[in-house]
Amino acid sequence: MRSRMLVWLVLIIFLLAVTSIVTPGVFPYRYFVDKLDNGLTVITIPMESEGLVSYYTIVRTGSRDEWEPGHSGFAHLFEHMMFRGTKKFPGNMYDRIMTEIGADANAYTTDDYTCYHINFSAKDLEKVMELESDRFINLSYSKNVFKTETGAVYGEYLKGKMSPWFMLEEKLHDLAFDVHTYKHTTIGFEEDIKAMPTMYEYSLSFFKRYYRPENVVIVVAGDVKREKVMELVKKYYGHWKPGYVEPKIQQEPKQKKERIGEVKYPGKTLPIIAIAYKGDRFDPENKNYVAALVIEELLFGENSELYKKLVLREQKVEFIYPEFGINRDPSLFTIYTIVKSPKDIEYVKSEVISALEKLKSSPPDERHLIDVINHMKYSFLMRLDTPSHVAASIARFIAVTGGIECVDKLYESLEKVRPEDICKAARLYFKPQRRTIVTLRGE
Repeated sequence: MRSRMLVWLVLIIFLLAVTSIVTPGVFPYRYFVDKLDNGLTVITIPMESEGLVSYYTIVRTGSRDEWEPGHSGFAHLFEHMMFRGTKKFPGNMYDRIMTEIGADANAYTTDDYTCYHINFSAKDLEKVMELESDRFINLSYSKNVFKTETGAVYGEYLKGKMSPWFMLEEKLHDLAFDVHTYKHTTIGFEEDIKAMPTMYEYSLSFFKRYYRPENVVIVVAGDVKREKVMELVKKYYGHWKPGYVEPKIQQEPKQKKERIGEVKYPGKTLPIIAIAYKGDRFDPENKNYVAALVIEELLFGENSELYKKLVLREQKVEFIYPEFGINRDPSLFTIYTIVKSPKDIEYVKSEVISALEKLKSSPPDERHLIDVINHMKYSFLMRLDTPSHVAASIARFIAVTGGIECVDKLYESLEKVRPEDICKAARLYFKPQRRTIVTLRGE
């Protein structure tokens, strides 16, 4: 009897080690986290969805991981290459099957990760998993196909240069960063993209190092059961060999003085301003970082006094858009705005900077602060209405931390932010020596 109980105890401990069941907190759905022996993490989120499923494969490699000189742009390139298929399911066959089952398949690349996402009917889960596992394990392409795709990427780069926003962002990151890989945008430096067609062998190495199970998280949300999902995952991904190689990313040195840049856009456009400050990496337990996320909404959201003044009352700008980074490494807290008249450029800059300076010594009203935090929380929750929206909303959190647990931690920390924390964060982050300003002007 004791022997049998011991066997059951060991089995229970083993199951708890490889599977965790997380009950709802701020994130409203019960979910399961499983990890295969090869390191692949699978997050299953059963939810009512009338037979719909969203399947996200999150590769925790983005342009951040392109640390080798002369080789930027490869994370984005593989967003393209992955649709070239395998010997078993070539690209045209993959596309045809997806069309036949009515699936919507696409991908995108960011600074910190690459995401492949598919929305489809629950009855096609096994077929989708067969196709996805095959291309992640057995991607195959010839030198000629590689050259064709790299040429297409350069065409995409040239097309992007026609956008003033593209040129602004490229200048901003190049100016703000000295050694960290956030210096180049997701698509990469132009000279590296032009040289890509000669780097076939390097591309195979990139795939071999980064497209490994330990570096991938699969999210399956919708009309699914955890047991069936894991049965199929083990069948199709269980033989995927580990072998992830960590990138050698240099830490960005401390910025010592303000940096100012100008971009001349070869066309007609209203002036665009980016005012950026060096921030911190995403950390829901860093009180200063969490308070800065509140400042993003508090000072620059559509209900903020500055927005009402510059956009509505004075009508000096088209909009104000804040983007405070959720990144694996320290990135930028940036405020973007389009100015309606060139004569107001300096005025708008001074108004944005003055609002941040004032916050250093003038704490916000506590009731207003609570309202802003509640708005942030409920805005996030309101987006979680479909499997696709759920997976999309948590993809970056998963990419940056490896799991969903950080969502509850973040919103727990947000609720603890007090007016004095806002002032402290403003004094820490929004110093002139941490600032980079880029102004883009048209002809």
